Amino acid sequence: MTFTAKQIADFLKGEIVGNPEVKVSNFSKIEEGKAGTITFLANLKYTPYIYNTEADIVLVNNDFEPEKPIRATLIKVPNAYAALASLMEMVNKSTPRKSGIDPLSFVSSTAILNADVYVGAFAYIGDHVEIGNDSKIYPQSYVGDNVKIGKNTVIYPGVRIYHNCVIGDNCILHSGAVIGADGFGFSKEGEIYHKIPQLGNVIIEDDAEIGANTTIDRAVMGSTVIRRGVKLDNLIQIAHNCEIGEHTAMAAQVGIAGSTKIGENCVFGGQVGIGGHITIGKNSQIGAQSGIISNTKEGSEIIGSPAMPVKSFFKSSIIIPKLPDMYRQLNTLERELAELKKKLEVGD
Repeated sequence: MTFTAKQIADFLKGEIVGNPEVKVSNFSKIEEGKAGTITFLANLKYTPYIYNTEADIVLVNNDFEPEKPIRATLIKVPNAYAALASLMEMVNKSTPRKSGIDPLSFVSSTAILNADVYVGAFAYIGDHVEIGNDSKIYPQSYVGDNVKIGKNTVIYPGVRIYHNCVIGDNCILHSGAVIGADGFGFSKEGEIYHKIPQLGNVIIEDDAEIGANTTIDRAVMGSTVIRRGVKLDNLIQIAHNCEIGEHTAMAAQVGIAGSTKIGENCVFGGQVGIGGHITIGKNSQIGAQSGIISNTKEGSEIIGSPAMPVKSFFKSSIIIPKLPDMYRQLNTLERELAELKKKLEVGD
């Protein structure tokens, strides 16, 4: 698909600086820009590339003022990154969509597939499953008995959705995600672990996105709940009976232990670990590799393991490299103090 700068500017309601008739048919990074592509400048550290990029169109923020001539046509918008996302979404929606039920798939006779559902080869759709309009089940996915999937949801290849789970509208589940596996529940008697049956399910509300190879365990009883608009990166573990609040986002390798409640609009960096049976207040921001072992207040900004306020963490980080010298100084002071005490005792 090919678009002119004018067509793109009209769609984004942006201002053109340069040739309105220049055409592009693909996207590129600003440092790797090629002729016939559109790129963007949102992070100021990439500003030097704009003067040499081979891309024909660059999305920039309204306040951008070049310090020297730029070959490319600029389109000024309030937020270049958000504009790029809108443009890419428009292009994505324009691409042909899969449709129909592949004859190599298995669909139970009791399943209900609504209008324009796609089921790919070697996908399995169990008994009493219900799938909403325009949803896509890609090849080699497994949808267990009594699962409900809303409309316009995409289940990519190799996803496993265990029985009784519920997936909302407009969700995306990436390859390898496992929804509804048993939680890690055992009772110990002597040296023997006895499995506790996990009789609950997982509920994923509308507009959620679940990354590749992320796992969300079913509840012991009741539900593990992923609220509306949650975004989970790849390789995340959500344990049984957790609840993740609306519009919370987590980067890769986060691990959440059982029965933990995460508030809405939280942001987690990569490899954060959260202990079980605790509550993370809404609007919290937790830095990468943090370890959380107790409840946090609303609006917390913490980092470290164990986690502490960001300012305290950075103050501590400055001190840590100095600890070996401080340790040697302390030993020296202790020796000098001991010698001084001996002299005073002799003087007595």
